[in-house]
Amino acid sequence: MPDSRYIAKVRRRKTFWNNVTRVVIQLFVWTGAAVLYYFAFSIFFDTPVEYRLKHSTDRLRREYATLTGRYDSLNRVMENVIARDRNVFHILFEADPYDFEEENAANRWNFYEGLLSQSTIELQKQFARRLDATERAVADLADSYDRMATAIDSCAYRNRIPAIQPIINKQLTLLTTSYGMRINPFQKVLRSHQGVDYAIPEGSRVFATADGTVKEVSLRNSTSGQTVVIDHGGGYETLYSHLGRIGVRRGQRVRRGDIIALSGNSGLSLAPHLHYEVRCNGMRVDPIHYFFMELSPDDYQRMMRIARSGMQSFD
Repeated sequence: MPDSRYIAKVRRRKTFWNNVTRVVIQLFVWTGAAVLYYFAFSIFFDTPVEYRLKHSTDRLRREYATLTGRYDSLNRVMENVIARDRNVFHILFEADPYDFEEENAANRWNFYEGLLSQSTIELQKQFARRLDATERAVADLADSYDRMATAIDSCAYRNRIPAIQPIINKQLTLLTTSYGMRINPFQKVLRSHQGVDYAIPEGSRVFATADGTVKEVSLRNSTSGQTVVIDHGGGYETLYSHLGRIGVRRGQRVRRGDIIALSGNSGLSLAPHLHYEVRCNGMRVDPIHYFFMELSPDDYQRMMRIARSGMQSFD
């Protein structure tokens, strides 16, 4: 008859293995349940990483919309530049300008392919740099407008500040040459151009840009042609040259918006145009900064871009 101790030992061993088997089975059951729970949870809920990945496309869509808006704005500026160049060609050569679109198409496609080859991180960094530069430019522009508005509000003679364009230029396409170093059309060298040129047909109306008194009327055949200088007081003077016909006399008082002359092609001039200058305390300044009465901030930026593209003056 088997020994009782042996039987107890066998029973303990059997009980041990039964417990091990039970633990293993429970472990597999719980592991399977955990896997099923994970898959079920992942179907209905996102992990933080998955949430960030999914919503990163939302940020890309917003950035794409911003870039699209900037592209549309630049496209409108280019259309204005093309219209201005076409107007200049009509005046100078009575013909349409050469179409460079076909030649530039290949360059544009190369540029787009270069963008497509960049990674999302590189595009985000490039966009962030450009956005920072734009924000700084807008902040500087806002500060300039605030200073200008403060100066105007504190000025008792605000009507004597030249604040409009001397011609009708609602589309901003007639300004062809801006203030700064420009190529002289006769000497073909860079020279200081201390005003702005408007390419307009002969006989176009020229307006006084502020209240004042006609200081000088020049009818002699000088390099500036027929010229009118108006003294607005407070250190401001404006000059209008290459006129065709003058309608004011020396000492006459004028108000902003009065017709003072008709444009022409007198003096040393490449083509019919108006040369306009603003002087502050004897110093010639950029007239574009004094068109604030009729230009919105967007129009001001458009005009600045258009003005920078013209490198040759008309006088």
